[in-house]
Amino acid sequence: MTFPSHPAANVLFEYLGGVLHVADEAAFDVFSALTGTLTTHSTYLATLTSWASGHGIAADDAERYVRGLFQEVGRALSDETRSLHQLAADHETPNGNNERIRTSWSDTANSEALDKALDDLLTDLK
Repeated sequence: MTFPSHPAANVLFEYLGGVLHVADEAAFDVFSALTGTLTTHSTYLATLTSWASGHGIAADDAERYVRGLFQEVGRALSDETRSLHQLAADHETPNGNNERIRTSWSDTANSEALDKALDDLLTDLK
């Protein structure tokens, strides 16, 4: 992500995997706030691993399984013909395990808490 656009930076970022030019500083701040979620994702995966270990699974086995599971799901992100909502639906069996965790954990309160955390970060970035 670049703002303002600069030819040298554009060439470098294209070489590294791609560049997204944003129109203004406000858009740059929104994207910057999104980058603030990366370690949350890793911590989520670590929490899953710890949960499995707490239920008798060897820590190394739990981590290897979680890493493999999410690496495969991560590869699906490269299919830009499907929206993120569609990718989720494609990995979910009606009334299955994934739907159960999504609907019980990703509820309105958690979504609102994430929105608030991102809004607070965005305010601080301005």
